[in-house]
Amino acid sequence: MQASPARRQKGAAAIEFVAVFLLFFAVFYGLVSYALPMLMLQSFHHASSEAVRRCVALDPASSSHAADVQTLARQVVARQLSWMPAALDFQPASDVRVTLSADKVLTVAIDYPKRKLTRVLPLLVLPMIGEVPRLPQRLHAEASVQL
Repeated sequence: MQASPARRQKGAAAIEFVAVFLLFFAVFYGLVSYALPMLMLQSFHHASSEAVRRCVALDPASSSHAADVQTLARQVVARQLSWMPAALDFQPASDVRVTLSADKVLTVAIDYPKRKLTRVLPLLVLPMIGEVPRLPQRLHAEASVQL
């Protein structure tokens, strides 16, 4: 006895659902996994620029000018990035570098290692595609100004 056409199509909906779900999940995961690092990088650029901008107002004739610049720059960066959750483990003391060169160029650089981000955002390794999201080893933002 021949099976009816409806009975032969019984598992087709489940297979179609799996295919569509995998495609939807891949697009959604890619969107979320690239949005967070991009948001962080944009915030790092803004915070370093703001720190440099605020340090311009300090008195360069002060005897403790270099120490004041260091302190203010780190405070501004910490305040600008206070929105970041503790799970991302951003540490202004270790992730922010403030330098004031001999020719009075102030540079504020933020280096955030990829390993801290991957604690929160898991990486998927897909065949023929590789790591998703594919990120650099460090998220880096820098701003400088001549005082």
